Amino acid sequence: MKQLIPILIFLLFLSGPPVQGQEKKIPLPTEAQLRWHNYERVMFVHYGPAAWQNREYDNFTTPLDRLKVADLDTDQWCEVAQSWGAKMVLFVAKHCGGFCWWQTETSDYGVKEIPWRNGKGDVLKDLSESCRKYGLDLGVYIYPGDDRWGAGIGSGGITQDPSKQEAYNQVFRTQLTEVLSLYGPISEVWFDGNCRIPIKDILDRYAANSVIFQGEQANLRWVGNEDGYAPYPNWYTIKEEDLTTGVSTALHSDVDGDRYAPVEVDVPLLKNKGHKWFWAPGCDSLLMTQEQLMNLYYKSVGRGSVLLLNSTPDTTGLIPRSHAAVYQAFGREIENRFGHPVQQTAGKGNTFELDFATPTEINHCILQEDLKGGQRVLAYELEGYTGEGKWISIYKGSSVGNKKIDHFPTLQLNKLRVRITRSKDTPLLKNFSAFQVSSPLSDLQDERQQDKPQVVDTWDAHTFNADNWTEITLDLTPFVNRIGEYELVFSRLATDYLSNKPSDLEFKDHELFMYGEKQVSSLILLPKTHTCRITRSQQTLDEFPTTLKMKVKNKGASSIGEITIKRLTY
Repeated sequence: MKQLIPILIFLLFLSGPPVQGQEKKIPLPTEAQLRWHNYERVMFVHYGPAAWQNREYDNFTTPLDRLKVADLDTDQWCEVAQSWGAKMVLFVAKHCGGFCWWQTETSDYGVKEIPWRNGKGDVLKDLSESCRKYGLDLGVYIYPGDDRWGAGIGSGGITQDPSKQEAYNQVFRTQLTEVLSLYGPISEVWFDGNCRIPIKDILDRYAANSVIFQGEQANLRWVGNEDGYAPYPNWYTIKEEDLTTGVSTALHSDVDGDRYAPVEVDVPLLKNKGHKWFWAPGCDSLLMTQEQLMNLYYKSVGRGSVLLLNSTPDTTGLIPRSHAAVYQAFGREIENRFGHPVQQTAGKGNTFELDFATPTEINHCILQEDLKGGQRVLAYELEGYTGEGKWISIYKGSSVGNKKIDHFPTLQLNKLRVRITRSKDTPLLKNFSAFQVSSPLSDLQDERQQDKPQVVDTWDAHTFNADNWTEITLDLTPFVNRIGEYELVFSRLATDYLSNKPSDLEFKDHELFMYGEKQVSSLILLPKTHTCRITRSQQTLDEFPTTLKMKVKNKGASSIGEITIKRLTY
């Protein structure tokens, strides 16, 4: 045995140190998922009888002869999609009311029952042809249920009357087969709120190269909110047992998960002090501003997700001009900011450097992984080389994925580098680029950003539990830096609603430290909310930290979310 020891040591020496990530296989995306990542922007189209009713769900009060849609033009829809850089149009071919926008014999409630083209029109066919004409991919939302069958919203296609289930299963299976086989290729299939009808054989036959949103065959997940925000970090992997529930969200993301299924971020354009998926008279007041849209862009695409931004054709069948102008301005602003990098590079390794030769103003950078090798980066640090001859830390992050946009105060830099400090395997970057963004619309600039919600910290499904209080300390020094009132809010982005447990958070033992000592009167807890109000009444010369300590636990159901703070303005 003693003679074997030197041999074993020699073999161990030859093998070298273990490579990080080799112990576990990294889940890889399919070609369909890679294509989906590259979309970055997708245009949702919600259109149906609800638009005639000023409602979000069809209540069947609109006579079908009123649905004249005389000007309906799917070319115009595609032109609007292109104007803001969308690469796919995802059409609601059938919502929960059951109205079908394609020619089908499975229902007497659809496009063949309205006056448009004497009942011979087919919006899905028109849109399929328009997408090909404009070089866009086509996705389809087809609701698994139907209110008229007693399988309404949230049913997943399960009828209230069990005796109707077998007949309805056949109806939906026929509808899904028609949509996927007659109008393809369909790049994304959207099952809102799960699909509990057996359809695996249909998807295997007609949607093998598609991404599937929700349902047992899902390879995409809902983010868990309709606010347009992805959580950060944004991990694309998940445990198989969570994914196959058909209703997993960002809450179930697991950096060590064995399945690859990223989250999609859906949000209505009509979300400025409101929330509407369908057009209604006077809805222009709800159009998001460019500032709000760019904020969404940073928190969706800029956190590695795909932004699914809704559009709402009106009762004539066109996307209103006022809406089209908003999309066009949004696309133009994205191009203005990120269309012309100061410098960029790509490659394989742990350190990437941009040398500007002369001092250059930089305030943004973009990181993108080559996801053919899976999501590998776990932590990184941005550093800048200044004229003083030293590297300074600019930002520390975790997930990168398809795209991570980092913004920081404008700096004069000779060089910018990223050091990937933790990874599952050797990092593969397809893009590391630097930008100087000077747009006046930005809500991310130094002074203006101080009056906008800023992310202080985040929590994941394991941060808090129901059995024990977790003590947290938040460093608010960078945020509470001017005299004024501030609100700190715990915002849940997704929760485990399948557990049927209360999903709220509980708080106790709040302590605020400011000006070098504990402050009692400067902290107010707003009742029945997740909000603390902080008043800074002094601007001290000493650099005292501002910290908030508290204990937190959940009431049963786990959740993920972010903690934001903003300075109140009146």
